[in-house]
Amino acid sequence: MIGSRREARETALGLLYEADVRGEPPAETLARQIVPPVEYACTLVAGVSEHLDEIDALIERHARGWTVARMPAIDRAVLRIATYELAHRPDVPTGAAVDEAVELAKAYSTEDSSRFVNGVLGAVARAIRPADA
Repeated sequence: MIGSRREARETALGLLYEADVRGEPPAETLARQIVPPVEYACTLVAGVSEHLDEIDALIERHARGWTVARMPAIDRAVLRIATYELAHRPDVPTGAAVDEAVELAKAYSTEDSSRFVNGVLGAVARAIRPADA
């Protein structure tokens, strides 16, 4: 299960990045897929799409000095996935959501991005899951 969730997050990252680059809602990018992604990837993309304004507001509130629009697209997508999990998926442990996001940032963005993602998500987690953070 852990490996499949990791792969699903990676797939969701690609879809959210694609939606961002195309300037379209993530749900449209998801609907356009010829072969549907695994269920959890669909859940992540649909959840981010449905709660995008709330997710972006949480990210901006905790990313000191940064707006979501100024962030690199990959970092934005990584943060959106993890923030969705923290806010709307109580079945996902806080540590797993944050650690997986940091790993995605390390793999697809820069070393600085992984530290930035960790810091923002730590603040988000403390705000919305204080018992776990």
